[in-house]
Amino acid sequence: MIKVVGAGLAGSEAAYFLGSRGVETELVEMKPQKYSPAHSSGGFAELVCSNSLKSDDVYGNACGLLKEELRRLGSLTMRAAEFSRVPAGGALAVDREKFSAYVTENIRTCKHIHVVCAEVCTLPQAGIVATGPLTSDALSEDIRAKLGDLLHFFDASAPIVSFESIDLSHTFTGDRYGRGTGDYINCPLTKEEYENFVSELLGAERAKLHTFEKNEIFEGCMPLEVMASRGKDTLRFGTFKPVGLSDETGRRPYAVLQLRKENAEGTMYGLVGCQTNLKFPEQKRVFSLIPALKNAEFLRYGVMHRNTYLQSPALLNADFSVKTQDGLYFAGQMTGVEGYVESAMSGLLAAIHLWNKLNGRATYVPEDTCICGALSRYVSTPNGHFEPMNANYGILRPMDVRDKKEKHRLMAERALGEIESFKAHSF
Repeated sequence: MIKVVGAGLAGSEAAYFLGSRGVETELVEMKPQKYSPAHSSGGFAELVCSNSLKSDDVYGNACGLLKEELRRLGSLTMRAAEFSRVPAGGALAVDREKFSAYVTENIRTCKHIHVVCAEVCTLPQAGIVATGPLTSDALSEDIRAKLGDLLHFFDASAPIVSFESIDLSHTFTGDRYGRGTGDYINCPLTKEEYENFVSELLGAERAKLHTFEKNEIFEGCMPLEVMASRGKDTLRFGTFKPVGLSDETGRRPYAVLQLRKENAEGTMYGLVGCQTNLKFPEQKRVFSLIPALKNAEFLRYGVMHRNTYLQSPALLNADFSVKTQDGLYFAGQMTGVEGYVESAMSGLLAAIHLWNKLNGRATYVPEDTCICGALSRYVSTPNGHFEPMNANYGILRPMDVRDKKEKHRLMAERALGEIESFKAHSF
């Protein structure tokens, strides 16, 4: 029986791929017996930081391209996302509870998957370890003892407010550049309102981080207050950028905070890009300075927690197997892929590679002409400054095409061709 440790996105993908192909699989998950600092639901594939799986544009966005690669590989995550989808313009956002319930139901009803609720404290001899960026202390220490040092960085999530508490008289609906069906609620700020918000944000009291080992903040999950400290206009060129947005009069605001649906019913809205480590009362005080949120009811405050990932280039092969321990694989964000979809990808690929090994087939790692292959190679290629990586065009093999839009289209066609080749070699 193959053991998969962890039922997050990566572990769920791995277990389902193996189990659905008749491989007897033991999926070990410590919830609900024990929870990490960031998790609260007993379901599998729980989404923590955001309900968005980012852009769904296959031919113009690298993460959108990765989604299509996974769809063609039969990803459970992508099926769950379509089942639980909520309107979000050009992005793929989901109802968290429905998403998790879909994954959980598919795994629990697979007759070849045997779910065990237990905390794994020692590294298994073989199988797939996908315990995520919040791996328990006991297992982290065992991995460190057997494989070497782990790295740490901080990850932050954004607040969620109730829809009925948003002052819609200070908002306008619409998606950036008119894409989508008006799924975002936009909260405009004047120059004075924006500068006051930034000033109060910078002066607000932050939660203490005494439980964490090091203060290494990954750029992709930068807390809003840290971002703002880089200059008073930093947010206006980032999270609060007004580019591509116009109010009812056709004017572009000085700055804009976007709110995005967190559930299908539209009763909860997340503050897009507002990951934060402010104390809870300070979050309410500072974000309430935004006119549309002056009476906002906060259903969830932003939190910050430690994430852990491996020095994968020294430890892993491009098929996510451990260089020094035959038959053992790692998957998920602990390998250094950053993001929901990227995490699911690594779990699916690790399972595909293990399945081929079980069937006596040669390992076929997709080329760096597709996102799956490029990320696989990124986490296994020597890198003196290794840190987590999202799907992006920069990791793909270059193409000598000047027009950016055309280049991305051609890259997507090339990537999907490589995925079909990978399928033909693998299953």
